[in-house]
Amino acid sequence: MKFGGTSVATLPRWQNIRELMASRRAEGARVLVVVSALTGITDALKQLCAQEDKGKRIEAYKTIVQRHYELLDHMQLAVPDTLAARLRELAKLAEEGPAVMGELAWSALVQAHGELMSSALGAAFLSHSGLATQWVDARECLAAVALPNQNERTKLLSAMVEAKPDSALNERLARLGEVFITQGFIAREAQGGTVLLGRGGSDTSASYFGALLKAQRVEIWTDVAGMFTANPRQVPGARLLQKLDYEEAQEIASTGAKVLHPRCLSPLREPRVPMLIKDTNRPELEGTVIGPEVREHAPSVKAISARKGLTLVSMESVGMWQQVGFLADVFAQFKQHGLSVDLISSAETNVTVSLDPTENLLDSNAVAALASDLAKVCRVKVIAPCAAITMVGRGMRSMLHTLSGVLAEFGQLRVHLISQSSNNLNLTFVVDESVVDELVPRLHEMLIAAGALRTDDSALFGPSWQSLYGSGETVTAGDAWWRTECRERLLTLGAEATPRYVYHLPTVRKQARELKTLAAVDRLHYAVKANTHPAILAALAEEGFGFECVSPGELKAVMAVVPESAPLLFTPNFAPRADYAWAFTTRATVSLDSLYPLEHWGDVFRGREIVLRLDLGRGLGHHEKVRTGGSGSKFGLPVDQLDAFLRLADAHGVTVRGLHAHLGSGILDVKHWGEVYGQLASIAERIGSVAFLDIGGGLGVPSHPGEAQLDIAALQEMLHKVKAAYPHYALWMEPGRYLVADAGVLITRVTQQKGKGSWRYLGVDTGMNSLIRPALYDAWHEIVNLTRLDEPATALYQVVGPICESGDVIGSDRRLPEAQEGDVVLIAQAGAYGKVMSSPYNLRDEAEEIIIE
Repeated sequence: MKFGGTSVATLPRWQNIRELMASRRAEGARVLVVVSALTGITDALKQLCAQEDKGKRIEAYKTIVQRHYELLDHMQLAVPDTLAARLRELAKLAEEGPAVMGELAWSALVQAHGELMSSALGAAFLSHSGLATQWVDARECLAAVALPNQNERTKLLSAMVEAKPDSALNERLARLGEVFITQGFIAREAQGGTVLLGRGGSDTSASYFGALLKAQRVEIWTDVAGMFTANPRQVPGARLLQKLDYEEAQEIASTGAKVLHPRCLSPLREPRVPMLIKDTNRPELEGTVIGPEVREHAPSVKAISARKGLTLVSMESVGMWQQVGFLADVFAQFKQHGLSVDLISSAETNVTVSLDPTENLLDSNAVAALASDLAKVCRVKVIAPCAAITMVGRGMRSMLHTLSGVLAEFGQLRVHLISQSSNNLNLTFVVDESVVDELVPRLHEMLIAAGALRTDDSALFGPSWQSLYGSGETVTAGDAWWRTECRERLLTLGAEATPRYVYHLPTVRKQARELKTLAAVDRLHYAVKANTHPAILAALAEEGFGFECVSPGELKAVMAVVPESAPLLFTPNFAPRADYAWAFTTRATVSLDSLYPLEHWGDVFRGREIVLRLDLGRGLGHHEKVRTGGSGSKFGLPVDQLDAFLRLADAHGVTVRGLHAHLGSGILDVKHWGEVYGQLASIAERIGSVAFLDIGGGLGVPSHPGEAQLDIAALQEMLHKVKAAYPHYALWMEPGRYLVADAGVLITRVTQQKGKGSWRYLGVDTGMNSLIRPALYDAWHEIVNLTRLDEPATALYQVVGPICESGDVIGSDRRLPEAQEGDVVLIAQAGAYGKVMSSPYNLRDEAEEIIIE
């Protein structure tokens, strides 16, 4: 388990580390923790090394010492002997300076003290907290190896270790104990001196130890949930990469991702030790698993990364064509100036290379000196600043024929270099740096968000950054109705009988009134399929909502409860002829979304007014099964079939009175509905008979605390703006889950627990028979132990039901209080697509529904 500088800098973070270590011990594993220096300490040590004056070095030393003393005070610990020894050694180094051992060796030893001190402090805290922890000197385990091209600086400050499984080390540690802490970033060279591992050193140290010990896995604990399909700062919709093989992960890391250093993956390949990237603050998130398996699936783009600050060096000479030794002469100049080449492109008379600032010191003097020497053998042109945009995915060559849309994006840009990697894992475009921030999100939307190059992404991509972390106004579950005024009522209901769905009507009305503030919307229809309880239907009718139904059964349920004045919308999909014929006997407005009904049942629709549902060519949502647009979805008429539909409509006297598009669920980006309205309006202009545009629903309901809420005010502003461009069309929407999800919970009781390998299972008395969303499309629901709501969450559970299916998992890796049989467990956000999707599978009792007024 590796923890970085911010993770070891405060008492709460160390308490968190202890909990995580204890959870791994509970799995029966021995644990080795690798730590970085306290955040900011490595920089402080570098500044100490830069001081020529002894007095200034000693002052810098005192500041560093004080930082560690302050943390010890917060921990209420005396200075442990191991830390005191490190402090004395650092004081001596500051006093003597580099004269005794040479500047590079001295600097390496000084900088090594950051990790030596943090690990000594950590060992004392963990042992004092009841988790007996042995301190291990990494330099006694990691032996640096000399490489042919190393100079003295790289040998001491950017060393390499050849890490192969070492049974002797494993046995030695086994004799010492079960829990260990050691240092990242440092090793020992053959003569016994301390060396540093350079950038990404702590991650690499963890991998070295993982390989030496042939660990069950290496866990990199950081401040994000794993590797993502793009930089979330550029693309908030970037998706979590759930599983990668070593080569894919290394490619993504080396082309721009900052979560891992590429060096840390190589040691794990031969021993086939998997790596797991996890969020220290949110351990319940699944993270990214990196392993030896190359999964068999259709080629796809898995990530789009960008590296800024690149410098291109273009070298041209008419005499280079088939000239023996020309490239050797050119690259000798790069070696002489200590510059590492990244990308290479060649032609008969030109060679262009890129220099990456993360691997080179690229100041203007270094580049000018290189150019001056190169000018002796060729004409030189330096192009900067540039950026490399890289698409990473296994089997890139087999996808080239599908990238026409991507190539079109580059068509209007200055593309300086194109590189397709020899390992068939990436395709890179080098462009002007100024275009990157706008280009990367567009490419991500085309290749990943819109899914243009894949048929099934459920095994590849997890939740988006936005859905995991959010931005702006965030969800805080602390004031949820079930936590506050209704908790005791729910506990009483749970003690009487479970499972039970409980619906809070005041929350339904609150959500309804919030949506009624959308002044640009002329009519709101509730998507009845979300929850058909009569009390909810009646409450929404009182709030002035219409109702969108997808079956005769839903229409009948609504008509039995709501007044005749409530508008009805019938939007079936692949329904039989009889459904349409019957719907026309009601007051419902009927929609069509394919050619077949008009081609074969024209008499049913003759002389009718209908709504046409279109597929705008893309789908949105957290999972493929909630996306209702694009060629992979069964919904909607493709736009390229519109003319054929209109000809059939004319032939049967059918009037297209409205256009409708619904692309998916869980959408938080307000621009989406504006774009849909604009597209529908431009199509409506061609038709002439359209009076209203239905832009669907899919309004996102954040699930995780800290996730962004849908900004209703921004949505109103967006809709007002787009409607102003087409004021002659009425605007309809059809929210479903947004109105009822937070209003409903499922309460169930603990039945038993089971330990199995590294897992702890918590069983409850209902499962996928009552709530199928997690099994069906990986939906995330907050789960709490309502009985022990105020107790600390110390156990990590897989929450499962009694159904005879391996998919009967309600929640994975949930941090909950230690549970007892009979505890009432609450599953939140169950008001939508819960009871309505339940079944009597396994002949288990179905959940009762309870209304709280």
